[in-house]
Amino acid sequence: MTTKTNSKRANLVPLIVDVAVPIGAYYLLKDGLGTSTLMALGLSSVVPAVRTGWSVVKERAVNGLAALILVVNVVGLLLSLVAGDPRLMLAKDSGVSSVIGIGILVSVALGKPMMTAGMKPWLVKGIAEREAAWARLQDRSADFRRAERRFSVVWGVVLLAECVLRIVGAYTLPVDTMVWLGSVAMIPTMAVAFLVSGAVGAGPMARMLCAETKAGAVSRPEVALAR
Repeated sequence: MTTKTNSKRANLVPLIVDVAVPIGAYYLLKDGLGTSTLMALGLSSVVPAVRTGWSVVKERAVNGLAALILVVNVVGLLLSLVAGDPRLMLAKDSGVSSVIGIGILVSVALGKPMMTAGMKPWLVKGIAEREAAWARLQDRSADFRRAERRFSVVWGVVLLAECVLRIVGAYTLPVDTMVWLGSVAMIPTMAVAFLVSGAVGAGPMARMLCAETKAGAVSRPEVALAR
């Protein structure tokens, strides 16, 4: 039980530190404490900035999730300086979705799908046998790697589509309409992303992972007997 708990914690910690903490800090500062957007973005950038710097110095590699959140916050800071045109102020919110979407697609092109960090803990469930099966599939199964890439591609494409729709809405719909519509647009976006990415990515991966875990469990007694 301890091994499973430690494994699940190890998988979830990067997601919490790199994504949940900075995003949660932004909304807490802006909506909870009433600070300005500029200050909320600046203060919530501290954790991803430290994580990115630490990974470069300690691991000699760039932490993808932390770096992406940092870039998103910097873009938000720059866009927050834009004032005057209410439609432009509404359209600027799409900058976050576009940067994240592009970042996810670039990570797929580089062979390191970024959304895997959020998906893996839910499929592995902190079980050591599943961890081992995941490693084997990533190493040996082209189908598994394709499904992994598809999962991230769906999220990247959906977020970019949401960005385009926000911009179109900001300049074609009444400003009063977009004020509330823009706030709820992420709900159907997330729903579509979850459904499609689950159907073409996470679902097939879960089935392959279960089959590989069972195959590994069957093969171990045979190895023991051979010894």
